[in-house]
Amino acid sequence: MAENAFIKLVPSSAKQTVTIEEVKDLFHYYKNITTKTGDQLNWQYGDTAFPYEIKETEDGKGKWFYLHSDHERYYAILIGVDTETVRSEDGQESEQVNIQITLPEKSTHGDKGKANEFAKFLAKKLQGELHLFNERIMYYYPRK
Repeated sequence: MAENAFIKLVPSSAKQTVTIEEVKDLFHYYKNITTKTGDQLNWQYGDTAFPYEIKETEDGKGKWFYLHSDHERYYAILIGVDTETVRSEDGQESEQVNIQITLPEKSTHGDKGKANEFAKFLAKKLQGELHLFNERIMYYYPRK
């Protein structure tokens, strides 16, 4: 059965909305900084830190994409952006943007580890509320 983690952009988050292109840009940034770390260490760390290729299908254009790997320890991770209606304590309804990270049934333990790492990276960059695969919640936004 597929597993899901969510990054929710709450009112205290750095941004209230995010597009799928902005999420892709964050993955490119992640790949870039890990490659630079590898260059400093004189080691091919970029390939180890990000063993995936970003791919997008026609039906998922603008809504979701997936990370695919040919490495023996990894398979795939799906990432999508969606909105949901939430009700605040005072009864006001509003739209909340979520980034969903899904591990398909064929995903490996390596995929789950990388998905957790990527989810934490995205949540920290966007100052969101991270709902992990094990249903625990991590808060990366300023709390009152």
